[in-house]
Amino acid sequence: MNWRDLLVSPDTPILNTLEIIDRNARQIALVADENDKLLGTVTDGDIRRGLLKGRDLQDPISMIMNPYPTVSSPYDTRENILALMKIKQIHQIPIVDEDGKIVHVEMLNDLLSPDKKDNWVVLMAGGLGTRLYPLTHDCPKPLLKVGNRPLLETIMQSFIDQGFHKFYISVKYKAEMIQEYFGDGSRWNVTIQYLVEKESLGTAGALSLLPERPNEPFFVMNGDLLTKVNFDHLLDFHKTYQAQATMCVREYDHQIPYGVVTLDKQRLVSMEEKPIQRFFVNAGIYVLNPDVLEKIPHNQFFDMPSLFDLLMKEEGQTIAFPIREYWLDIGRMADFERANIEFAEVFG
Repeated sequence: MNWRDLLVSPDTPILNTLEIIDRNARQIALVADENDKLLGTVTDGDIRRGLLKGRDLQDPISMIMNPYPTVSSPYDTRENILALMKIKQIHQIPIVDEDGKIVHVEMLNDLLSPDKKDNWVVLMAGGLGTRLYPLTHDCPKPLLKVGNRPLLETIMQSFIDQGFHKFYISVKYKAEMIQEYFGDGSRWNVTIQYLVEKESLGTAGALSLLPERPNEPFFVMNGDLLTKVNFDHLLDFHKTYQAQATMCVREYDHQIPYGVVTLDKQRLVSMEEKPIQRFFVNAGIYVLNPDVLEKIPHNQFFDMPSLFDLLMKEEGQTIAFPIREYWLDIGRMADFERANIEFAEVFG
């Protein structure tokens, strides 16, 4: 069920709200303004308590709603949301953005047994892994073991745990090793097909090898990342803002190792000792609408930044999803060593 089916305005009669709650399987109504900003929540229990206090069924729902509901952020992990549900002893949590706008509703049953989702997942695993040589001399980087299993398997398992089941893996360097290990996906009860690059096509160019066009927004993710991103929230974020393309971004801090001065010609205006500069960097995870595939040249090198540049020039709806959860790009030997140290704590 779409969370929009749970929306009521603050002046909706209690009776109408009760009918909405009875109709939906989530047993909750969301009271929101015209911009989908959450004002409160209503459950069957809230209505019963209101009636016991003498409220009439034609009274506006704002008179009995809970104006201070427990909410969560799109950037919270599945584990954090489950822990919050346990502490608060609740079965539903609205997910709201920084402005209080609703983007999703999490249900306890869905988190414990996620619904099957038909959105495709494309994993980019064709790189040479040059910076991890000699580890990648005889093994492609996606098959390097982090913790007790290959890196790409951990990525795929994160999607599987959230209900996704249709995968495409882009391969080139030592492609046969990746294909042999993952096969058709039946070992994980999912389907896997391969996009075999004869020449390096870049992070977007490989999408031109897809055998057909998907019907729903789909994920693209680099095959050398470890993250605890909630992909369900990412997908809802993409849909809520009616995006054509969503890029996950990560805040990156860079400290300048010197005192930085500001000059007005020869006059010293100010000085700041070893300032920290903050940037958002591309995190290598994307959600794209199917029509974006029309922008990608067939069987030619084309990277994802070039695709986003093109969409922005055409004034398409391109948005950013900040990652607050654990995220590590395993591009250097130091990153690989760090990943093995942190794996057990982060991924269990």
